[in-house]
Amino acid sequence: MSQQKVSFENKNGQGITMSAVINFPENFDKEQKYPAIVITHPGGGVKEQTAGLYAKRLAEAGFITIAYDASYQGESTGEPRQLENPYIRVEDISAIIDYLTTLPYVDKERIGAMGICAGGGYTANAAINDHRIKAVGAVSAVNIGAMFRNGWDGSQKSEDAFPALMAGAATRTAEANGAEMAMFPLAPTTKEEAPDKEMEEAWEYYRTPRAQCSTAPSMAPVRCFTQLVTYDAYNMADIFLTQPLQLVAGSLAGSKWYSEDLYNRAASTDKNLHIVEGANHMEMYDIPQYVDEAVSVLVPFFKKNIGK
Repeated sequence: MSQQKVSFENKNGQGITMSAVINFPENFDKEQKYPAIVITHPGGGVKEQTAGLYAKRLAEAGFITIAYDASYQGESTGEPRQLENPYIRVEDISAIIDYLTTLPYVDKERIGAMGICAGGGYTANAAINDHRIKAVGAVSAVNIGAMFRNGWDGSQKSEDAFPALMAGAATRTAEANGAEMAMFPLAPTTKEEAPDKEMEEAWEYYRTPRAQCSTAPSMAPVRCFTQLVTYDAYNMADIFLTQPLQLVAGSLAGSKWYSEDLYNRAASTDKNLHIVEGANHMEMYDIPQYVDEAVSVLVPFFKKNIGK
């Protein structure tokens, strides 16, 4: 299997140049046409982490895969840095598809998409909007708007997120009047800050050699609260998410409810939620036995729906 690092203009505007890595299957022949899968990273992540791992594994199964850095993040361009605007994140997926359609070896009618964590929620939202996506996968899916409203495990009332919404607006005003940009961590900055075992593992993944990457500070501007708090990655899924859907979540994941919610809301007549026994949210990112199980489900799903 080989790779190619590429950069290209994001056709959504804002002068963004996207950075991505294309993975080619074994015995790749540029004269042939292949199915392709867009892989979207978690909030605060980059293409070199779990997205890149899943991209490699799916390419080994015969697909062209592309893992990319979101606009304003990683090696993609854009100011302010680390912006986590969910609407832009969703449009990024369509921008990647725009690019794929220009590649002569990609079959435009056989494009799928998958994501991990918030990338899974963004992928679902992109598929609702953009039916060039023919099959949808997600590992440890998170509806990032629901996370900011209702908490990691869904136990909070939406109205309790009002202070965050107001803080985002106040921060925007302050920054418009000369204040330094305020940031917040998407993963705990220290082990001691972690409120539970899963968030402790988020610290470990993003802040230690397990998966730490210089281009992934896992921070975001506070101003993003004005988009994140009210966002619903699954908006209109009951009507427009008609593509085949394969969800994978750990049985011990506090985030499992996001996958269950998407499964219940999706209009797809071909949909499945695979539960990986014994795994939590973060373990689905890179622990070999759990990644192997996820891949064992995703590969036949994508082969059935966008394969030859």
